[in-house]
Amino acid sequence: MKRFHFAGLALAGSLLLSSGPSLAGITLDGTRVVLAAPSKEASLLIRNTAPADIMVQTWMDAGDDKADVPFAITPALSRMGPEKQQTLRILYYGQGLPTDRESVFWLSVQEIPQKAKDENTLQIAVRQRIKFFYRPAGLPGEVAQAPAQLRWRVVTQDGKAQLEVSNPTAFHVSLAEVKLRSGSKDYTVDTQMVPPADTRRLTVHGLPAGAGAGAKVHFETINDYGAITAHDSDAGA
Repeated sequence: MKRFHFAGLALAGSLLLSSGPSLAGITLDGTRVVLAAPSKEASLLIRNTAPADIMVQTWMDAGDDKADVPFAITPALSRMGPEKQQTLRILYYGQGLPTDRESVFWLSVQEIPQKAKDENTLQIAVRQRIKFFYRPAGLPGEVAQAPAQLRWRVVTQDGKAQLEVSNPTAFHVSLAEVKLRSGSKDYTVDTQMVPPADTRRLTVHGLPAGAGAGAKVHFETINDYGAITAHDSDAGA
């Protein structure tokens, strides 16, 4: 079962109280970007749907990690006319990243509106932030099969029940929704992205400590195209 997932917009800043807000104009042709080796370049189409010129600024970061980002984006700053589109090119320097697993970064696209003619107009700089994956050549397995290989286990930490998920694959798995069924009751679970060859513990809301024997996990993941796919698995206690 598949449905589509769209990245939300993040409000980056605002100026001057107003009688009416300016509308965000930039749309992105995708919710994530994948650069698969041996290619050294990926692209993203952006569109200005607003009736006025806007400035567009783009950059990449490694999230909380302070690691260097071995990519260049062109154009990093540009002016787009109304109803126009352009292609962002993301270029890999060709070194510095692991070759046995995927790496993930964040691609930010921020629109900067032109100076308003009316001094009482609210101007908003809107930033959209999506995931950027670098996928080395020759990784074992298939990215589409990675969610089925996740291993789930109910554990207790600090007196609270948690759901442990292990990812033995070389690919990131982005969790959109997770529910744990224990007995006849479903429990909601906090979600996050599970990195390659890593284990994460997710908070289970309302599940008593020590419970979870024979539990089942229903989870949804986001694929390369932004579609959501549903999966079911067992969870040992």
